Amino acid sequence: MSVVAVGLNHRTVPLDLLERMTVPASRLPKALGDLTSRENVTEAVVLSTCNRIEVYAFAEKFHGAYQDIRNFFAETSHVAPEEFSDHLVGLFDGDAARHLFSVASGLDSAVLGEHEILGQVRTSWETAAAEGAVGPVLNPLFRHALEVGKRVRTETAISRNITSVSQAAVAMATDRLGTLEGRQVMVVGAGEMGEGLARALHGGGVSSILVANRTWERAVDVAERLGGTAVRLDDLPRLLPEVDVLLTSTGASSVILEHGDLASVVGEREGRELLVVDIAVPRDVDPAAGEIDGLTLLDMDDLRAFADAGIRERQREVTAVQAIVDAELDRYVDESTARSVAPLVTSLRGRGEDVQKGELDRLAARLGDLDERQREAVEALAAGIVGKLLHEPTIRMKDAAGTARGERLAEALRDLFDL
Repeated sequence: MSVVAVGLNHRTVPLDLLERMTVPASRLPKALGDLTSRENVTEAVVLSTCNRIEVYAFAEKFHGAYQDIRNFFAETSHVAPEEFSDHLVGLFDGDAARHLFSVASGLDSAVLGEHEILGQVRTSWETAAAEGAVGPVLNPLFRHALEVGKRVRTETAISRNITSVSQAAVAMATDRLGTLEGRQVMVVGAGEMGEGLARALHGGGVSSILVANRTWERAVDVAERLGGTAVRLDDLPRLLPEVDVLLTSTGASSVILEHGDLASVVGEREGRELLVVDIAVPRDVDPAAGEIDGLTLLDMDDLRAFADAGIRERQREVTAVQAIVDAELDRYVDESTARSVAPLVTSLRGRGEDVQKGELDRLAARLGDLDERQREAVEALAAGIVGKLLHEPTIRMKDAAGTARGERLAEALRDLFDL
């Protein structure tokens, strides 16, 4: 049995395909139930963010699980397998754990070292736990991944300066316009990413921040805490002609601002440029809106290019982060090996003790004339013989744990001792 990681991320797949494959938070419970009901998947966590859609699973067989997860992606997204199969990355055991540790460390993010991914890993794990989709294999793995992410950010400077997608989006808008000082900015979406956008803008000299969200109470909460003004989504057509920058990051499953909507807005702006930064995946803004004169549309592809140009200082920290990931992977493998072998060793020792007790009970009548000291000597002799016979199989089992040889030895012990 193996830990398997299968998925797509911003390094392997175009944005227009990635956004079609994402699983919204509202559909995660059903998705987890679907995954764990499949033949080769015993435990599962789905990590779906603006940069990736990945499934981590405890699997009966790697190839069977890979096929199950590929089918899950196709059925959930309604995208034919041939459209994404060439982009799928499949990893197992140590490589799967290393990848998750790198993800939690921010090494695999569009913005190197970003801190938002650590919360997303935690939320994905907690959701899977709430749905009963994780157990004795993935729980320790994800707990360890969070420890790695925290250690990396404590012991290295990988998260210095721009440390989130939200901060990078605001920095990109500032870079494009020269300054945001005196500008009126609208943020659409008040979830974790939207709040991050508003927080990154707060105190930056903008003239006003408007916050729109599907849930009015959430928009009011974020706006009040960050010195902005909550507005209704229905008021966007009336308000957009007056703003200078639109930042959007909702969790909508389809476009919320069509080409025609924004063409009408630009027509009312009397020649003033509108900058739109869409960091939602799937995208909130119709990509065709980028062709409208007077409107500049930037999305996650643009943000990745912007972030790549500004990571040289933090790039120097990558070696230190990778060293931590390697060390923690060794520790995880040692701990997981001990966990996997322990039940079998306990069962083997228990079987030996049962045989020992059974034989002593069978011979009790013949040993009846022994005094207490003699009886203890006989029992110690029996225990010593059993212990010495089981010592070598136990040591060899522990030494080979986690390898193909270890699996063969484990299977042999189960068969020979009926464990």
